[in-house]
Amino acid sequence: MAAVAALWLATGVYRVAADEQGVVLRFGKPVRVEQPGLRYHLPAPIEQVLLPQVTRVNRIEIGYRSQGDGRRSVSDRDVADESTMLTGDENIVDIDFAVFWVIKDPGKFLFNIREPEETVKKVAESAMREIIGRTEIQPALTDARQRIENDSRQLLQTILDQYQAGIEITQVQLQRVEPPPAVVEAFNDVQRARQDRERLRNEAETYRNDIIPRARGEAERLNQEAQAYRDQVVDLAQGDAKRFQQVLEAYAQAPDAASRRLYIETMEQILKGTHKILLDDKAGGGAVPYLPLNDMLKTPTHPATPPASPAASAK
Repeated sequence: MAAVAALWLATGVYRVAADEQGVVLRFGKPVRVEQPGLRYHLPAPIEQVLLPQVTRVNRIEIGYRSQGDGRRSVSDRDVADESTMLTGDENIVDIDFAVFWVIKDPGKFLFNIREPEETVKKVAESAMREIIGRTEIQPALTDARQRIENDSRQLLQTILDQYQAGIEITQVQLQRVEPPPAVVEAFNDVQRARQDRERLRNEAETYRNDIIPRARGEAERLNQEAQAYRDQVVDLAQGDAKRFQQVLEAYAQAPDAASRRLYIETMEQILKGTHKILLDDKAGGGAVPYLPLNDMLKTPTHPATPPASPAASAK
């Protein structure tokens, strides 16, 4: 009986590996967590120990099933029910991603949830669908991948913490984000149309940047010309007003002389460019005197006189 008792007590010796933690159960209730090393618990059925691997990084694939080392390849099997999602602008996108997680609290992990891998998978798919439902398809395909990974990881961790699952999500990694094969041609047409739109928009922007400065320069030139014309007209009007004022003052001092001078100056301006002939019908003798002023004012043209010879000069 002593030997049997010794063997029974010896069954309580156990070893916790470096990547494990020991969860000791007493009549099925967790009482403590043991760290790596050689440990002891009361023999069964009083106490027993569970040894979950808390440092091993677990991987869950959603939207596909890899055939080899876990990397996404063309030979992998696609799971359309998991990968097909609706974006925020009501487009369909095909997303494959992987979730990496570790055990953070072994007690909660062992007793608060059943089938932890399936739980993480379902919660991760739900979180990704929510994030994609708030994202338009164009950013999801291009520059929003990092944001989608971070947002989905935070949302997934928040849900698991609410479940008290004892799981820590280390990474959410997008493997493939593409439109579904059935609509890929139509999607490519849309992409080409958007590129054409951007090109035309850039050309219009370039034309606007060229035409607007030139139009502003032309407007400024016209404005300056109008300003100069206004100044010229104002100056001429002011000069005419001053001259009229001087004439008025002169007329007030000597009306007859001023009137005669104005008459003469006016007639000079009127007759300056006309053809003038004077006829005197009061002259006697029956002949009307004729005076062609224009012909008389013309400069006569005479042939040049040749210089005298030296002999003639000597005479």
